[in-house]
Amino acid sequence: LLGDDMESDIGQLEHRIARLEGVLHLEKMTTAAGGKIFATNGKKADFHTALQKCKEAGGSIAAPRDVDENNAILSFVKSFNTYTYLGIKESLIPRRFQFLDGTPLSYTNWHTNEPSGKGEE
Repeated sequence: LLGDDMESDIGQLEHRIARLEGVLHLEKMTTAAGGKIFATNGKKADFHTALQKCKEAGGSIAAPRDVDENNAILSFVKSFNTYTYLGIKESLIPRRFQFLDGTPLSYTNWHTNEPSGKGEE
C-alpha cells in the first residue's frame, strides 16, 4: 500500500498531466482515437526527421487502422492546413501498401484512383 504522502504526490502529478493534456488538446496539438493519443508539434519536416522525432517521443508515425483514427489524423491536416506523413509504405508489389513493420494494411480510405504512383506516395 502507498503512504498518504505518495498518494498525494501521485494525485498532484495526475492533475498536472491532465491539465497539460487539456492545453495541448485546446491548441490542437493532441487528439485521441482508438485508445491512442495522436500528437503533433506542428512543425514541417521530412519523413525521416518526423520518424526520428516520433521515436524520440516514444511513439511512431500515425497509421490509421479505422475511420476514427483516420479522422484524428485528418484533424491535424485541417488544423495546420498541410499534409501529414503516415506510417505506411509501398510493398514490393506495386500499388500495394503495408504498415512500416511490413504487415498488410487493414484499413484504407484512398480517394478514387489513388494512390496514383505520381510522385512519392
